[in-house]
Amino acid sequence: MNEKQNKSNTTEQSINTSITKNQSIVVENLDDFISDYDIYLFREGKHFSLHEKLGAHVIEHNNIRGTFFAVWAPNAESVSVIGNFNDWQKEANPLKRRKDESGLWEGFVAGVEKGEAYKYFIRSKYKNYEVEKADPVGFYSEQPPKTASVVWEYNYNWNDEKWMNNRKKNNALDSPFSVYEVHLESWRRKPEENMKPLNYSELAEQLAAYVKEMGYTHVELMPVTEYPFSGSWGYQVTGFFAPTSRFGTPDDFMYFIDYLHQNDIGVIIDWVPSHFPGDQHGLHFFDGTYLYEHQDRRKGYHPDWNSYIFNYGRNEIRNFLISSAHSWMEQFHIDGIRVDAVASMLYLDYSRKEGEWIPNEHGGRENLDAIQFMRDMNESLYSKFPDIQTIAEESTAWPMVTRPVYTGGLGFGMKWNMGWMHDTLGYFKNEPIHRSYHHNQMTFSIMYAFNENFMLSLSHDEVVHGKGSLINKMPGDDWQKFANLRTLFGYMFAHPGKKLHFMGMEFGQWKEWNHESSLDWHLLDAENHRGIQFFIKDLNSVYKRFPALYENDFLGEGFKWIDANDSQNSILSFIRYDKSGKNPVIVIANFTPVPRHNYRVGVPEEVSWLEILNSDANQYGGSGMGNFGGVASNPVPYHGEEQSINVLLPPLSIVMFAKE
Repeated sequence: MNEKQNKSNTTEQSINTSITKNQSIVVENLDDFISDYDIYLFREGKHFSLHEKLGAHVIEHNNIRGTFFAVWAPNAESVSVIGNFNDWQKEANPLKRRKDESGLWEGFVAGVEKGEAYKYFIRSKYKNYEVEKADPVGFYSEQPPKTASVVWEYNYNWNDEKWMNNRKKNNALDSPFSVYEVHLESWRRKPEENMKPLNYSELAEQLAAYVKEMGYTHVELMPVTEYPFSGSWGYQVTGFFAPTSRFGTPDDFMYFIDYLHQNDIGVIIDWVPSHFPGDQHGLHFFDGTYLYEHQDRRKGYHPDWNSYIFNYGRNEIRNFLISSAHSWMEQFHIDGIRVDAVASMLYLDYSRKEGEWIPNEHGGRENLDAIQFMRDMNESLYSKFPDIQTIAEESTAWPMVTRPVYTGGLGFGMKWNMGWMHDTLGYFKNEPIHRSYHHNQMTFSIMYAFNENFMLSLSHDEVVHGKGSLINKMPGDDWQKFANLRTLFGYMFAHPGKKLHFMGMEFGQWKEWNHESSLDWHLLDAENHRGIQFFIKDLNSVYKRFPALYENDFLGEGFKWIDANDSQNSILSFIRYDKSGKNPVIVIANFTPVPRHNYRVGVPEEVSWLEILNSDANQYGGSGMGNFGGVASNPVPYHGEEQSINVLLPPLSIVMFAKE
């Protein structure tokens, strides 16, 4: 099936469900759909494929097509399925409670097909509580503001075999990782349709073309798990197994992933197991009890986000969350998850005052249940999907976040380096005349750079809530702002660690990010904005062409200072090494607007050094100063080396050299 035909499959047939009948699972005995072994794993907290058993599954039973429903509601007096198929009558299609004390309710409703909206009507054992709930394991949802789940069967033919076969290399820790963080609702909109967001199909084609042109290796999607309120940016999740219906069907989302893979672009999604909202149709107070969350607000309520914290000590909750992570890898070919707000899970006193939290059984502040959950999650994911990555957004000095579980670590593949981000942006905000007094902010990160597998992130968090855009953090006039920004990006790509940019930074958007509007693409009509975009293209190209810039990101032997102490001139110089050690890259950064003529730097070999990148080049909007393509080393000892080079450092610039 070719690309255009497959696209038609996902966008047309998935919408016209009345004329599409997929081959169903034949179930002779309904009691066997969820087996005794399933129940054993479920109660032990080791069932990581709940999406295969719970939720809504179209089956054939006694030659009758319909849907098998199953939901966990142990404290319910009764549970029934309601929808258009029974005029939302609360007693029309009751489910039966299993006799094995699992707390599961199940049942078959004949005639219910793909595309039917449904909810569970739950009558609790307690306080005469009655409620209509969306399916916690639902595969698809109505478009917000509607809140019902939708019966769904996946019907997509994947064409990303080449990517999947090469994914182990593409996602390896010694491979280039340059990530473009995207908020799908606001990346680009349709001016011809009243600025309506793009759908998954349109996003696939336009985003893939742009990311490929810019040279990024991966995209990271801010949460696409179904969420009721757009103002949460997706971080208040109600559908942990469902891609948001704002942009299309689950099959359309599969097409989106497939298309990016066919263009050699990996896809990471933000995943939020740290909290969930209190919307009535969601997980909160699910069966008239605090089922998914803790009853005590000191453990179960998050004051920062007005949301509820999962009870990680319950086996069923660990099943639910880990199964969610598995489902994205299994069903949607996702290449990695970035786990949001890990620090809020690790610490019981996170963002709480004295008396507002409960110590653990040892009297400490560590959330032992959450720690075990993360270890179980990472072990299970890497066991089943060894070619993916899990990435922790963890903002503290918690040790061994990216070390294996068997050594006492949390088991993540990578961790966002929030310390590097904070120090670097703090340094760049200073006027250049003051930077000599803050030189240590640029050198300190190397002291801990190899303690974890770090990703350097300049994310959406840095350009919202009054923080201003990235370019507006830079001091000076417009020319200096753009020069500073180019130097920042160059330094970021030269520093050990994988890379992440939030959308809009790559062309110097002036305005703070607004989730309700498109990026300011019209800025690319201006030469300075096109210049920095062109610089990012070349920076990504250089990054991927020279293994010294990525192979040893997490090993100390991949980095060596030439001179970390030239604070008077606000200059840093260092060497990055590839695995062979034979193809180094020399990096020199000048953080002032003063050109430095005849600046001598010690180098490891007597060769000619090619200038592979100069952020001050004319085509980037710079002044055009440089080294005429390269310099030759000469036998003048300097910086502890027997050879040295004499270079011109342009104002507010970063230059890189490799052996010719």
